[in-house]
Amino acid sequence: MGKKEPQRDFPGKRLVINSLRAAHLVGVVGVGAGVQAGWPLPQWQPYAFTLLGSGLAILLLDWWSNPRHLAQVNGLFVLAKLALMSWFVLQPGQREWVFWSILVCSALVAHAPASLRHRNVFSRR
Repeated sequence: MGKKEPQRDFPGKRLVINSLRAAHLVGVVGVGAGVQAGWPLPQWQPYAFTLLGSGLAILLLDWWSNPRHLAQVNGLFVLAKLALMSWFVLQPGQREWVFWSILVCSALVAHAPASLRHRNVFSRR
C-alpha cells in the first residue's frame, strides 16, 4: 500500500459535512421536482442555489481536508458535474436528460468502492 493521504480535520467537521449533504439533497429534490413538473425556473431557483451552494461548500471542504481530492476520481467527477450543470443551465430543453444523467452517475460514483473513488488519476500506482 502507498502512503496515507494527508488529511486536515477540525472539531465538528462531521456535523458540518452531514448538514451540507442534507442541504444538497434538499436542492437535488427541489430541482428534480421543478424539472420533472416543467415549472418555470423562478419556481425552483432557490433549490438550484441550495444545490449549487452546498455542493461547492462540500467540494471546498473536501479539498481543504485532502489537497489531493481534485486529482482523485471522486473530486474529478465533481468537476465534471459542474460542467454538466453549465449544460443544464444553458440548454433548458436538455434539462431532464442532464438531471437524470448527473443523478445516476453521482449514485454510481458515490457508492463505488473506496479504492476506485479515492484513486489518484494522475498517479501510476
